[in-house]
Amino acid sequence: MSSALVEALRAGLPADAVLTDPDVTSSYAHDMASFCEAGAPAVVVLPRTVEQVQHVMRTATALRVPVVPQGARTGLSGGANASDGCVVVSLVKMDRILEISPVDRIAVVEPGVVNATLSRAVAEHGLAYPPDPSSWEMCTIGGNIGTASGGLCCVKYGVTAEYVLGLDVVLADGRLLRTGRRTAKGVAGYDLTRLFVGSEGSLGIVVKAVLALKPRPPQQLVLAAEFASAAAACDAVCAVMEKGHLPSLLELMDRTTIRAVNSLAHMGLPETTEALLLAAFDTPDPAADLAAVGALCEAAGATQVVPAEDAAESELLLQARRLSLTALEAVKGTTMIDDVCVPRSRLGDLLVGVERIAEKYALTIGVCAHAGDGNTHPTVCFDAADPDESRRARESFDEIMALGLDLGGTITGEHGVGVLKKEWLARELGPVGIEMQRAVKAAFDPHHLLNPGKLF
Repeated sequence: MSSALVEALRAGLPADAVLTDPDVTSSYAHDMASFCEAGAPAVVVLPRTVEQVQHVMRTATALRVPVVPQGARTGLSGGANASDGCVVVSLVKMDRILEISPVDRIAVVEPGVVNATLSRAVAEHGLAYPPDPSSWEMCTIGGNIGTASGGLCCVKYGVTAEYVLGLDVVLADGRLLRTGRRTAKGVAGYDLTRLFVGSEGSLGIVVKAVLALKPRPPQQLVLAAEFASAAAACDAVCAVMEKGHLPSLLELMDRTTIRAVNSLAHMGLPETTEALLLAAFDTPDPAADLAAVGALCEAAGATQVVPAEDAAESELLLQARRLSLTALEAVKGTTMIDDVCVPRSRLGDLLVGVERIAEKYALTIGVCAHAGDGNTHPTVCFDAADPDESRRARESFDEIMALGLDLGGTITGEHGVGVLKKEWLARELGPVGIEMQRAVKAAFDPHHLLNPGKLF
């Protein structure tokens, strides 16, 4: 089968777009998630055109071979992991920005465009593409669409799903489906565009996207507030939102995360504090907004409030937040990054619960969070070479997800389900929900060839 598969793929692809060397194909086996099984792909293909992707899918359907679409493999749930004998379709070579329209405020892009590349390109037109995952310098738009990713600015600007207007998608049988629109409004028929966003490559392969853009906002200013407890910091978050403020970001780092960042980058963050809250505004008068939020932080118990005076100071504070996950990984060498999202009003309960879980399992668990929208990243630090510690890490991870559901939350706010959270998706959706999800999958992919073993 493998030789017939490779021969059939080469009939419609350039020679250098078909990779068969096991030493090379093994490097495409998995994304950045821990505890996720990955198989050995039979072949990796790197198409450059829509027609080439269609050829791959027609070949895979004819031979009944599973296909795993991939972007930059920066995902954290195993959603891009290969299965044994599959065709991995890496879309990183389809990396053209096809159009930027300042009048229509849209960009039309191929899936392999890197998020930061698009952001810089539209900035030259006075526009912004707001979704900004922490991996924005590496992650691709296709991957962002696959997981419906978020980022630091979600509290004001929303997630990827809110910016995808239309898609071109190659279906399992090789047909090309166009969904959505280029217009500001459009409600014709079922919203298939939104269905594909977050589907993790299980329904089709995105080969083009029409994305909404915003006017580029003014330079934001950042405020840092120190708290003697995580609960007090969460109280401040609730106060900021209750009073109607709309920060461009509202981020939280707990004590463990602060110490990890200091250890990695020697940034001089206040290690005596229990939580650090970062708030930013990109309004016409950000200083006034920061002053108002600073007063709310002090009323909630902040021990110190420090507003940045300029963009350089603001960027320094944000750099500390962006280093959080890298710094926590350096604590023990391996991390499991959770992605629990809860109602803002239960944010404090989640942080207290995570601290209790860390003590129960004798593990280091740091929490950084997009506090403004309740999306937390409890990060379990462990030694992968220690079987007992690895077991405790997995058990603590599961207990954090159970806590999130108990608090009225969801198992993933922006990382997706992939392999890592399949069991938990079933718990969150329930049997009827899973039955309907599988029915949708069967309608688009009757032979279950696209990204098998993911989601459910």
